[in-house]
Amino acid sequence: MAKVPYLQVRDLEVCYGSLRALEKVTMQVGERELVGIIGANGAGKSTLLKTVSHMIQPSQGSIHFKGENITFISAHETIRRGVSLVPEGRQLFESMTVFDNLEMGAYTRYYPWGSEKKGNSSVIQDIESVFKLFKVLKERQRQKAGTLSGGEQQMLAIGRSLMSNPELLMIDEPSLGLAPRIKEVIFDTFKHLRERGLALLLVEQDITASLTMADRAYVMENGRIVLEGKGLELLESKEVMQHYLGGSCEREDQEIKRS
Repeated sequence: MAKVPYLQVRDLEVCYGSLRALEKVTMQVGERELVGIIGANGAGKSTLLKTVSHMIQPSQGSIHFKGENITFISAHETIRRGVSLVPEGRQLFESMTVFDNLEMGAYTRYYPWGSEKKGNSSVIQDIESVFKLFKVLKERQRQKAGTLSGGEQQMLAIGRSLMSNPELLMIDEPSLGLAPRIKEVIFDTFKHLRERGLALLLVEQDITASLTMADRAYVMENGRIVLEGKGLELLESKEVMQHYLGGSCEREDQEIKRS
């Protein structure tokens, strides 16, 4: 008997007024899978993640997690079920400390939403686990989040989302504005999290890195899924090469020749 996918999205549609942001989107993420979503700006990638996390409500379609229909539950219930989002731009509580940001990530585990009390030892243990994952955060734990470097803020955003004990972690543009060395640390972290048992859904501007890591990937265009397949197969496909990799290089060559 085939395993039920962790996440299954069927015929999902989202409208902003008269603008259709998502159209008949169907995709899935399996247990321990790292699935990439690629596409140009405005393709609907972030809208898809926000809809799955219930920051946006769909106009049509369904969202199932581990076989359960979660289409119409609230955002905090989505987190409690095991789905967590690392948002684009990090969106930290900048005036709060690193430690307090991590503790805020566990808010669904506290009364009245959860069964744990504030300061619960298991929450403290999970903060220590984040510190093991990102050692620099332990050194900065009493520092305000807004004073961290861009890479440290991204680590904190990931750590905060891990504090809800997710089974599916969705990450939106994690390498945006980061130096290559820090990007490598972040990507290595995703590989480690998958080995630890998490499923990951990754929206990433570095298409080569995303498709190299991904077990499978989807290509979005104008709110629709236009291609899907194994990560490395898509990386080598003519369509991806032309529209998302080779096209930009050809334009640069043409600009150099004109100059």
